[in-house]
Amino acid sequence: MWFLYLDESGDLGFDFVSKKPSNYFTITILAISDYARNRAIIKAAAKTLKRKLNRKLFKRRVVHELKASETTLDIKKYLYKQMKDVKFGIYSITLNKRRVYKELAEKKSHVYNYISRLVLDKIPFEEAPERVYLTIDKSKSKLEIQEFNKYIITQLKGRLDPKIPLDIYHFDSIENKGLQVADMFCWGIFRKYERKDLDWYDVFNDKVIFDDLYLP
Repeated sequence: MWFLYLDESGDLGFDFVSKKPSNYFTITILAISDYARNRAIIKAAAKTLKRKLNRKLFKRRVVHELKASETTLDIKKYLYKQMKDVKFGIYSITLNKRRVYKELAEKKSHVYNYISRLVLDKIPFEEAPERVYLTIDKSKSKLEIQEFNKYIITQLKGRLDPKIPLDIYHFDSIENKGLQVADMFCWGIFRKYERKDLDWYDVFNDKVIFDDLYLP
């Protein structure tokens, strides 16, 4: 089984005059090739939550989710230490939003779907031995979810063996530790472009299989 976790960082706002959106938008996929490795990644996230964010005996507020924007670099490094010996890959594309045509900028869901497809294009689905699970952070309306699923299935139809099932799930990240780990890596790649901040990126860089800027 393949486990793919897709997450995004940044926003899809394009009003650079009256508002302050991000300059870049990053979509990242955490790719894991079997059940045991997937379980090890989930265990690493659970261990980090327990030992680094919920270790006080009488702590009033329990942290249920790892969020890159709310954790220190030391905690991120601890998480990575728990999983660095696990085989997995990171695929990512970052959109330079200032180069997007106005007509396309008004169709945010189309932009999201297209960049997601570009990242998926880099994953060798032709080599998938059995079922593929694609899990996405749930941030879309019901109609947008249907459009996303249809678009991705259509795009992958010619690359994935018809005998290999593709299951697409949309979960709230608080319910899925695989998505939480994907968020950690996605945020690090986003920061590389948005802030020229490589502190966290350099820690996990050896796991990055593909990282590119779209519309440089």
